[in-house]
Amino acid sequence: MSLITKTGVLLVNQGTPDSPSVADVRKYLRQFLMDERVIDLPFLKRWPLVNLVIAPFRAPKSAKVYRQLWTSQGSPLKVYGYRAVHMLQASLGKSYVVKLAMRYQNPSIESALAEFKALGITSLVVVPLYPQYASATTGSVYQKVMETVKDWTVLPQIRFVNQFWEHPQFIRAFAKLGQKHLDQQTYDHVVFTYHGLPERQLHKDEQFKSCEEAHCQHSLHEGNQFCYRAQCYATSRAIALELGIPEDRYTVCFQSRLGKDPWIQPYTEDVIRKLAAVGTKKVLVFAPSFIADCLETTIEVGGEYKELFEELGGPHWQLVESLNDNASWIACLHQLVTQFTPVSQKTTQKAFHAFKRYPSIHSISLN
Repeated sequence: MSLITKTGVLLVNQGTPDSPSVADVRKYLRQFLMDERVIDLPFLKRWPLVNLVIAPFRAPKSAKVYRQLWTSQGSPLKVYGYRAVHMLQASLGKSYVVKLAMRYQNPSIESALAEFKALGITSLVVVPLYPQYASATTGSVYQKVMETVKDWTVLPQIRFVNQFWEHPQFIRAFAKLGQKHLDQQTYDHVVFTYHGLPERQLHKDEQFKSCEEAHCQHSLHEGNQFCYRAQCYATSRAIALELGIPEDRYTVCFQSRLGKDPWIQPYTEDVIRKLAAVGTKKVLVFAPSFIADCLETTIEVGGEYKELFEELGGPHWQLVESLNDNASWIACLHQLVTQFTPVSQKTTQKAFHAFKRYPSIHSISLN
């Protein structure tokens, strides 16, 4: 008698309010910001800051922005998430069960895991949908999953996908999306913008005390392999290499600051001002820390930053759409679930001479 085995696949994204109402946005903000990995302050400091200051005052403003983002089907993050689930399920076949969860709000990690438990799955693959590792994102998903299953009598074999920025299919998928815009017209400069984090969270458990000491901007190595900033720079190098964009033709920056503590720099707003100051006219923008269009891409990068650039005299700011339900992205997910071999890191800079393939990117210096 042969045993029937079935693998559960849990795709986990950041989360979204249930609706763009002030009440639902406030509820989302409270759950999100009370996560000790997001705001890494002691509970007695974090609770009043989130519940008495940030959530009450920020919720009405954020609700207005969410209303701009909302579609007839709901939050784009959730809409694209369910599309990815259906496409990946079709790709993997009947021996897998694919479900979507959000780290904050619905569908919850707890509800998805309860469904897997009821189905009697024999193994589980958890894919946090963050290309680069950070304690506040991937680490938080790990913690929540393990807290949820710790009391199960029978635990399935569990595998976590730690990061996937280096997956060749991920890099090629973003590069192809950017190439469509490059084929249509010339650009003066390329910007890679990533979600920001407080500086203090980057090297807490590593041998280096700072990104400067670890040379995170220029290389990824054993000593800084889990540094979020180092992975963001490595992601940019990989996409630029795929497109043949030399290092002096693009800039890496970070967005979405919160509070007064220093966050990862350079800040995207500062880069925009520098680009405008040196006469940049056309900018192509990637946001490779997001796998689906959401508030941070559509509204912040594609809207607010575009307005700022135009106010400063820049006539063209083009956001490259996210992976969403792109077939190449689903192929990447399929490989992450079934097998994953990291792309080899190329140490030579000679490959940047492939710029000759793309003369439509003009040289511009921000120094």
